[in-house]
Amino acid sequence: MSRETVNALCATFAGATCDDALGPGHDSWKIGGKLFASLGPDTRTVSVKTDSIETAQMLIDAGLAGRARYFHKSWVAVPLDADPAELAHRIGVSYDIIRASLTRAVRDSLSG
Repeated sequence: MSRETVNALCATFAGATCDDALGPGHDSWKIGGKLFASLGPDTRTVSVKTDSIETAQMLIDAGLAGRARYFHKSWVAVPLDADPAELAHRIGVSYDIIRASLTRAVRDSLSG
């Protein structure tokens, strides 16, 4: 997937917004003010949240992702040239994890 395709996919999630809070050239995708996907200016990866450190390590060990620099160990960096279905799945899982962590009031205020 290209950076543009990843950004277009992230934009389809209810309540998703993009900013460059992490610095110029970063695409930081958030829901309810919390990050669910991040693309750096010079990287060919998208950083996403997993449900646990163990899941992140399993993805790294399987060669499906790498360690997401500057993020908690439960985050991974998935290459943009990964299988498109896997990449879309990982972004969707990250979105779902972050959305579930929001307060009910915030979740209820989101469209979709």
